[in-house]
Amino acid sequence: MQSFSRRYDVVIVGARAAGAATALLLARQGHDVVLVDRDEFPSDTLSTHQLARPGVVQLHRWGLLDAVLDSGAPAIQKVHFTAGGESVVRPVKEKAGVDLLLAPRRHILDTLVIEAAVRAGASVRTGVTIDGVTVDHTGSATGVHGHDRNGAPVELAARFVVGADGLGSRVARSLGAEIVEDRGASGAAQYAYYDGLPWDGIELIVAERALTGVFPTHYGEACIWICSPIADAHQARRQADTREDAFTSYLWRVAPALAERLWEGRRTSPVRGMLRAPNFIRQASGPGWALVGDAGYHRDPVTGHGMSDAYRDAELLADVLDGALYGDRLALAGYQQARDRALRPIFELTVALAGYPPASEFVALQKELSRALDAEASELADLSLLTAV
Repeated sequence: MQSFSRRYDVVIVGARAAGAATALLLARQGHDVVLVDRDEFPSDTLSTHQLARPGVVQLHRWGLLDAVLDSGAPAIQKVHFTAGGESVVRPVKEKAGVDLLLAPRRHILDTLVIEAAVRAGASVRTGVTIDGVTVDHTGSATGVHGHDRNGAPVELAARFVVGADGLGSRVARSLGAEIVEDRGASGAAQYAYYDGLPWDGIELIVAERALTGVFPTHYGEACIWICSPIADAHQARRQADTREDAFTSYLWRVAPALAERLWEGRRTSPVRGMLRAPNFIRQASGPGWALVGDAGYHRDPVTGHGMSDAYRDAELLADVLDGALYGDRLALAGYQQARDRALRPIFELTVALAGYPPASEFVALQKELSRALDAEASELADLSLLTAV
């Protein structure tokens, strides 16, 4: 069996947004962290990858914003909002220390955060699949076990185990972490990349029972996406020969002006997406373990807040784990309370928006969402957690 002789302070399963950020922050606090993922990096993942203001604030505070911009991610400084046949353009004003939004490709962004974690002292093991969590006779997590890309067994011992392994978290399943609130699944999201056109900021287009958008990203491309009720997405797919034909037809129906513009461009990717996006909150921690990101809770992508959620909760978890590693036995118990309090406003708005109420109500909810994002960004900007590179 392949094993590593030392016992880490923390083993983190999953090296995407939540896991890489947690590793970065813990390593900067001086803890011995190992980050494990079955993927190799750089590699992509299912995501429309827009960073709302709270996520940009966090990258700025961590000293990573310049690196993301230097990678070629365009600084987004306008938001076009269309509803009821009327369009408005709003500049991204300076708030909470930032004056731009971002939509960097995940294979670039995730790799940048992992590299920053390594520079801070974290270890990274890629090509390793974790099959379960090891527990002692008291039921406390003491490490993880799995196998590498060649099938050789792997065991990693640690004082704490963090599951950041996404919606289908094996860490959560292994530990029996319960779903404490299930709000069902009513929405779907589909997207593809296009190039050959100028992109003048983020675009949000409201139609009855749909929200369509444009996120400018690397390589002169934009992520073009449609969020809609599950039933509508399935109906569009049944009426077309291919997923790409269904996506194009759907665009012509819910965002015809955008579809007409895209006719002059070029689709550069297959259509990807999630046709059933659950909304749930899972137990966040237990003896020797914690969950972060989509492993701990998941929300419909209609609010574009998943990565910002992951970064925020990474900060909350790193803070309490720092206390726990220095002997505060009650610290970890406070993580769920802090996480649940932080997620609640936007989680409720997400569930409401994913129900696709009439367009006028949908627009009102979008305005409320904008205020909630600004409030969250201001709170994050005030945090004093270690940010030095």
